[in-house]
Amino acid sequence: MSEENLNEEQQEEYVRLRLPKRNQNEMFAIAERLMGGSRMNVICEDGKSRLARIPGKMKRTARVRAGDLLIIKPWSVQDEKADVIFRYTKTQSKILSRRKLLPEEIDVFG
Repeated sequence: MSEENLNEEQQEEYVRLRLPKRNQNEMFAIAERLMGGSRMNVICEDGKSRLARIPGKMKRTARVRAGDLLIIKPWSVQDEKADVIFRYTKTQSKILSRRKLLPEEIDVFG
């Protein structure tokens, strides 16, 4: 039984997860409140609250709920708005938290 648990933990360690591309201005955020119309308020790792939207191709694949960890990309013309690039599952969020890859401001998955 303990070998199985050890095996699961080792597999978890090698899960590859997408991280924000800092050179393309992407960052972590948490969905705070869903507004409808594929829009939501998000709290970003830089401390700002932004209005984020889910672009067309992601609408079908990502069902975002309040409290989900996201990767967003702020608009270059309006910094208070952003696009959602990627949504993590709860398990993926906990793995990132355990690996200390999340900024302290938004690490609520510990």
